[in-house]
Parts: sequence; C-alpha cells; structure tokens
Amino acid sequence: MSEQSSTQTEMHLLVTGANGQLGQCLADRLSKQNIPHTLLSRQDADINDTVVLEKLVADKCVTAIINAAAYTAVDKAESEPELAKRVNEGGPMALAKLCSRFDIPLLHVSTDYVFDGNKQTPYVETDQTGPTGVYGQTKLNGEIAVQRHCRKHIILRTAWVFSEYGNNFLKTMLRLAKERDTLGVVGDQVGCPTYAGDIAEALISIAQQLHKAEQNKSGTKAHYGVYHYAGNEAVSWYRFAEAIFAVAQRAGILVTIPVLNEINTAAYPTPAKRPGYSVLSSAKIEADYNVRPSNWRVACERLSNGLLRKG
Repeated sequence: MSEQSSTQTEMHLLVTGANGQLGQCLADRLSKQNIPHTLLSRQDADINDTVVLEKLVADKCVTAIINAAAYTAVDKAESEPELAKRVNEGGPMALAKLCSRFDIPLLHVSTDYVFDGNKQTPYVETDQTGPTGVYGQTKLNGEIAVQRHCRKHIILRTAWVFSEYGNNFLKTMLRLAKERDTLGVVGDQVGCPTYAGDIAEALISIAQQLHKAEQNKSGTKAHYGVYHYAGNEAVSWYRFAEAIFAVAQRAGILVTIPVLNEINTAAYPTPAKRPGYSVLSSAKIEADYNVRPSNWRVACERLSNGLLRKG
C-alpha cells in the first residue's frame, strides 16, 4: 500500500487498481498536482475486503474513491467467469456500499463492451446495453451494482485504452513492428482509441469538481450518473496501427514500417466476440464537466517521443 501526499488539502482520493494502466497514470498525475491520495493495488488488499477498506477510508479521511480495478482479460474471461465476476461485479458492489456508508462519491471506470456493437452512430449514455461476452456482462453488472448501492456515483465508460504502461495495442504494435515484416490487423472493428493519461485527467477533474460541489464552493454543481469518455476520432484497429507506425517512424523509433494487411474479424477468431462498432460520444461529459475527448493522435506523438528519449 503506498500513500503519496506532499501538500495537505481537503480532498483525499483513494485509487484502486493502482498497478494497472489507468492506476499508474492516475498516480503520476496526482503526484504532479500534489493532490493527497492513497494507492491501492491488488497486492495491497482485495477490493472485496470491506473491513480493510473501511478502516483505510476512515483513517485517511478519504473524500472519494476512484475504482480503476478490473478484470480486463476479455478472452480469458470466457473460461474464468467466476473470477471476472468477483472483480468486475463484486468489487464495485463492495466499493459502492462503502462509499454509501461514508457518504462519499465513487468514480467507477467501465467499458464500451457493455454494448453489442450493432449501432452505426456514436453510442450515448442512454443507449440500450447488450454485452456479447462474459467480460462485458460482468462490467455491466458492476455498473448496475454501483447505481443500486451508491447514490453519489460517476460511471465512466471508456474504450481502446493505451498508455506507456502495461500491455496495450500501441505497445504491441511497436514490438511486432520490430519483429515482423508483415502484419495483419483487423479493419472491420471501429472505435475510439483513448489515452489512459487523459482518462486520469478527466477523473481527477471530475473528482475536484464534485469535491467543490460537496463543499458548496464556487456554485459548482454535482452531476452524478453514467458518462462516456473516449478518443476524439473513430478509427479501425488497422487505421490505428497505421497512425502508430507513422508517428513511430517520424520519432525515429522505427526505421522501416512493416507491410500492413487489413483483415476481417472472421480471419482472426477469438474466444470472446468484440463489438464491431463501439464509438462513444463524449458530448455529455464535456457539457457537464467541461472535459474534452482524448486527442489520441497527440498522445501517440508524446508517447513516441518519450520512448525515444528513454532509448
């Protein structure tokens, strides 16, 4: 369990899932902004362990919880449904009940996989859900649990997350580009790449605004409910890979770019069915919290330059 706080303010955030992509991006930004926070990883405590968490919230005077913990192995979830359920349903339920007892907000991260992908226009928060696999269903059930047990909730659905941390599409493409001359990438799945650092900034901004609203400061109003936050441009995985390679070549990370072949989903079968179209509209979050969609192309440029500096 790690606590990092260099200045004392009224707000203190508890972040679960601290070792994940989003958790590490949250840790970076909270530290840089000198926002008091406590990081909780899977190794520190189980998010279902209400005894440990209740003591932590009380001892640290936590004012809000950001739940970035999740079982995200989409294909593996098909063969490990109980584990996925424990993390994606049980965890959020436990946190929601905890936040309700302490009367503090819960900011819970969810996914585009709660939709079936059959729509052809950007999904909004009120659209009918319809997950097609275990992962999506457990994440949807987690959302329902949060809504049911915690009045002060923000459910943030996001998609196609990438960052400098962990395993993700951008890092996989850069690795494969150095190993292969030719790559086949799916071209009939469309979504919005989203930089985890931008998700972290969005969550922190919302938490700050909620805190001000709770303290009746500056006339800030608390808007609770479901929100979408994703990249500002929809592309296929194939087009995303093209953009990644172009940026990497300009940054000098890749000398040559592998030949990209666009393939259909049917040519790359997986245990879990992916949504064919999972573009999320971020209009509501921008209207209520002045949070703009993630500019994933800019994020790719920054990450590539950072990777180059690291050698």
